[in-house]
Amino acid sequence: MALRIVRLGTPRAPGEGTRIGTVRRPPRGVPKAEFASQNWYDVWYPLLSPSAELMTQGQQAQTDKEWQLFTKLFRKELAQPEASRTLDLLATLSHHGAMSLGCYCENEARCHRSVLREELAGRGASIAAD
Repeated sequence: MALRIVRLGTPRAPGEGTRIGTVRRPPRGVPKAEFASQNWYDVWYPLLSPSAELMTQGQQAQTDKEWQLFTKLFRKELAQPEASRTLDLLATLSHHGAMSLGCYCENEARCHRSVLREELAGRGASIAAD
């Protein structure tokens, strides 16, 4: 059992478990009752997404330096007590059941879920290989 880091809206892997959407906003044009059946997410958890202002900054990052600044600021947000405790909880639960978390971005390397992956790994999470 392990935690998977996924792109929301993609087909689920066998045994993926509960899919957690770490996004600021729900998918556009999708009825709430269809979020899970359309492979978006089972649970919406925006606490683990960047703040609205920071999300814009991350989406606009063109250079490595701009992306590094985004990741630094996002890690600062994740260090806040509620987010930090959530990451600890997910890291612990990853050893006891299957679950996944993700975002809409196509390129994980320039997505906040890459930062979540690193933060969870640093807290000892069991993370499934891609």
